[in-house]
Amino acid sequence: MTATRAPRRIVVVGASAAGLTAAETLRREGYDGALTLLGKEPHLPYDRPPLSKQVLAGEWTAARTRLRHPEEVAALGLDLRLGTAATALSPASRTVTLMDGEDIGWDAVLIATGVRPRRLPWCGLPGTHVLRHLEDALALRERLAADSRLVIVGAGFLGSEVASSARALGARVTLVEPAPVPLARVVGHQVGAHIARLHRGHGVDLRTGTAVTGVETAAGRLTGVRLSDATTVPADDVLVAIGSEPATDWLTGSGLRLDDGVVCDAYNSAAPGVYAAGDVARWHNPLFGTSMRLEHRTNAAEQAMAAARHLLHPEPARPFAPVPYFWTDQYGIRVQAYGHLRDHEEARVVAGDPADGRFLVAYRKGRTLVGALSFGLPPKTLRPWRTAVAARADWTASTQPP
Repeated sequence: MTATRAPRRIVVVGASAAGLTAAETLRREGYDGALTLLGKEPHLPYDRPPLSKQVLAGEWTAARTRLRHPEEVAALGLDLRLGTAATALSPASRTVTLMDGEDIGWDAVLIATGVRPRRLPWCGLPGTHVLRHLEDALALRERLAADSRLVIVGAGFLGSEVASSARALGARVTLVEPAPVPLARVVGHQVGAHIARLHRGHGVDLRTGTAVTGVETAAGRLTGVRLSDATTVPADDVLVAIGSEPATDWLTGSGLRLDDGVVCDAYNSAAPGVYAAGDVARWHNPLFGTSMRLEHRTNAAEQAMAAARHLLHPEPARPFAPVPYFWTDQYGIRVQAYGHLRDHEEARVVAGDPADGRFLVAYRKGRTLVGALSFGLPPKTLRPWRTAVAARADWTASTQPP
């Protein structure tokens, strides 16, 4: 699915990492036509991973999260519209409709609207937070102090990172997770159990196998949460970190296939002239032979570059087949992983020892090595495993002792 003629009007919807990278790639590849970049937020593009870490910990200012200096963005020659949300897309008329009713025509459009946090029915109460935007991080940072009481609902990557940052500020943290072991579905039981020990070792009250069933309030403000184990946890603030969902509501009625994201082919194309990249895009990754949607910072940039290049140069067609990569920092320890760990059938420690806090885990699906994760080890330790995952290496050969 490709545009049939060289585009002269391109619209990129979404001005975060994927959107900005797409615009930069288009210019770098020689595109000199009209290029509109729409951003729902009023800010110049900024980086989101530091929000739950450096910004929340007070180590970075908001300005430091900017992905580019204002003059660098200006040099791209964009029709830059910040604080402007798109409300509809029509592949038939080739227009994007804006929140003020204006229609912008396009020869090609690239969707990079990312995700939005899942919420609970009581999320509007004072004292409740989600963490997606810069303002979310600054608002939560303002509330965290020594001995303040923070309850985090959801012990995924975001909840774990916030727990780490809040403990560094001296806050009392309760982390509530309905699964028996945090993150086990993604990284496996052994790594999840180690993360649980890490939380508890740093003074987090981790409560697994229980869910939030309701909230306590006083004078209209949330004061605690009720759990399914019949206990109540008092709180000054509650962060809801139960995952995200693709920001595709504005595409309803567009005719695009929406299924946990904008469904694309292996070239990030969703329809003639329509592409998607970043957290919002679900595409077929031929390397792993499956459809995937990734909420990883590295993938946002890599996929945006691939989509922009294919938009301009559809021949020769090159499928987007990356080895996914993510990292997370918790309690001063970096966890990094390559591959597609979800739905793995076996996870095995192949180097180091979880008891020492420094180890490497390999992941198998079928007879193939599909991923590797390092805990507290230097990046160079993991790189050969990335190469092996990219080569679809045999599991037995990859994990044999030297």
